[in-house]
Amino acid sequence: MNSTIESNPLLDRLPKHLKQFIKPQDYSDYTPINQAVWRYVMRKNVNYLSKVAHSSYLEGLKKTGIEIDHIPSMYGMNRILTEIGWAAVAVDGFIPPNAFMEFQAYNVLVIASDIRQLEHIEYTPAPDIIHEGAGHAPIIANPEYAEYLRRFGEIGCKAISSNKDYQMYEAIRLLSILKEAEDTPQADIDAAEKAVEDLQNNMGELSEMAQIRNLHWWTVEYGLIGTVDNPKIYGAGLLSSIGESAWCMTDNVKKIPYDIAAAKQSFDITKLQPQLYVTPDFGYLSLILEEFANKMALRTGGLSGINKLIHSNALGTIELSTGIQISGVFTNVIEEEGKPVYIQTTGKTALSYREKELVGNGTIKHPEGFGSPIGKLKGINLAIEDMSPRDLSAYSITENKSVTLEFEGDIIVKGEIITGSRNLHGEIILISLKNCTVTHKETVLFQPEWGNYDMAIGKKVISAFSGPADVNSFDLISHVPTSKTIKAKHTAERDDLEVLYQTIRMIRESKDMQTSLAPIFDKLHTNHPNDWLLAVEITELLRDRNEPQLLQEIMLYLDQLKVKRPEVAHLIAGGLDLIFDKEKA
Repeated sequence: MNSTIESNPLLDRLPKHLKQFIKPQDYSDYTPINQAVWRYVMRKNVNYLSKVAHSSYLEGLKKTGIEIDHIPSMYGMNRILTEIGWAAVAVDGFIPPNAFMEFQAYNVLVIASDIRQLEHIEYTPAPDIIHEGAGHAPIIANPEYAEYLRRFGEIGCKAISSNKDYQMYEAIRLLSILKEAEDTPQADIDAAEKAVEDLQNNMGELSEMAQIRNLHWWTVEYGLIGTVDNPKIYGAGLLSSIGESAWCMTDNVKKIPYDIAAAKQSFDITKLQPQLYVTPDFGYLSLILEEFANKMALRTGGLSGINKLIHSNALGTIELSTGIQISGVFTNVIEEEGKPVYIQTTGKTALSYREKELVGNGTIKHPEGFGSPIGKLKGINLAIEDMSPRDLSAYSITENKSVTLEFEGDIIVKGEIITGSRNLHGEIILISLKNCTVTHKETVLFQPEWGNYDMAIGKKVISAFSGPADVNSFDLISHVPTSKTIKAKHTAERDDLEVLYQTIRMIRESKDMQTSLAPIFDKLHTNHPNDWLLAVEITELLRDRNEPQLLQEIMLYLDQLKVKRPEVAHLIAGGLDLIFDKEKA
C-alpha cells in the first residue's frame, strides 16, 4: 500500500488547519510483530468483550469492517465508514484537544496510526490504532452515540482553554511518547512525569476545555453504560485495553452514576482509573452535554466570557447581540457595574457575521488590533441596533454627520460617520468614522492619526468561544505539536524475530499443514528466549496438528517463561485459554 492520503467527500470539506494534522498511513510500516500484537488484542477483546461490552460494539465491528487478523487500513475503513456518514484520518499521536474535537464535529474519526509495542500490549498511554480503530470506530456505528460524538466535537472545539492547557497537552503528549518508546531512560520518563504532575498541581481553576476534556474522558474514552450494578463497556479506552477492560469490571473500580459533576473530575492517563461513570443510555450523554454547554461562554457570553478569552491568551471570538463577531486575541476589557463597556484585541483581528468575514474587515484591515464600545448610549433607553431610521437621524447617526456618542461606562466616541453596515434583519452592526477620537474618562483609546475607526454595534456580548468565527480569516497552520512519536529501532535481532513472525503468519493464513514448525521454534527459544507471543501463535497452529511432542516442548517453554517473566504470565495464560477453549473470535 502506498503512503498517499486517500480522500473522500467528508475529508475534502475539512478546513486547512485540520488537514495539517493528517498524515499518510504507510501500511508497509506495520511489521509482522505489529500484526501479531493487533491479532492477540483483538482476539482477546472480542472473546471477552462479547460478554461485557455494549451490544453496539460487536455489531459495529462488522459494520466498520474491522478485521481481527489484520491491522485496518484507512482506505478500507473509510470505504465502509462512509456508509454510516463518517470518515477516518491518520495522525501522529495526540493532537491538540480543540483540533481533535473539531474533527469529530466534521464526522471524522482521528486515528493515531502507530501501534503499541509488544511490551505494552495490555495498555499504552499513547493513542494507537488499537485504541482508535478497535475502540472508537466500532461504537460509532450506533447512530445515537455517533450523533453524541459529533455534537460533542461541535461544542467542545468552541471551549475556551486556559494558557496552561496547551502546556499540559504538550507535557502529556511527550510523556506518552517517552513511555511508549523502547529503551527510554527512566530519568527521562521521571522528568516528563514530574512536568505533568507540576502542571496538574498548578492549573488553577479548571478552564472550559479542561472540564469538557474530563467529560470526554469519562464518556467517550472510559464510559460505562447500563446500571451501577450491571454496567457494560462503551468507552474506547476500555474497549482497546485487554487489561483495563477486565479490571474495570471488578469491585476495585468504583462505579458512579454519570452526571455533570464528572466535568470536575480530572484523570491520569498513565494509571488505571480508580472510578468510572455509568450512563443509563446514550441519550443521557447528550442531556449532560447540553447542560454543560449551557454554562459555557459559547452560550452565556457576557463579561465572564470576555475574561475567559483574555485569560486564554489565544485566538478567540465574541459575538454581539447584532450578530457581528470579533475574532482576535483579547487583551483588555473595561467594565462598569459588572458589564463590559469596551473590548480590545491586540494583533490581527477580523470581523465576521454568521461565520463569514465581513468584506474589507479582515486581518489586513485590522493588523494591530481592534477596540469597540459595547452597550447602550448614556441616558437613552434605546440601543443603536434597535433605532429606526428616524431615531438614527435624531441622534445624528447618519452618513457624513459629525457625531459625539457617549456610551454607558463613560466611553465617548467623537468623529465623522463615513458609512455603516447592516445585518440580515436591517440592524446596524458596524459604523465607520473618520477624524475619530475614542476616550474612557481621561484615557485615549483611539485617535485620528491611527486612521479610520470601525465601531462594532451591539448592546451586549451574547457569546464567547475559542478560535475564529471564520476559519479562513487567519493562518491557523501553527499548532503542530513540537514532539514526534518515536519509531521502533531496527536491529539484527529484531529483524530476525520479525522473519519468524512473518513465517508463522504465512503458514497460518495459507493453512499450510506441511511446513514443519520445529525449526521455527528452535530458532525462537535459542535466539529470542524472552519472546512469548510467537510461542503462543505456534501453539495455536499445533492444536490442529498431530505433533504431541513439539506441543509438549512449547508448553514447557511457556511454563518456564511464566516463571522467568511473571509480568507476562497472565498474557500467556490468556492466549492459551483462547486456543484450548476453542472460543474463536
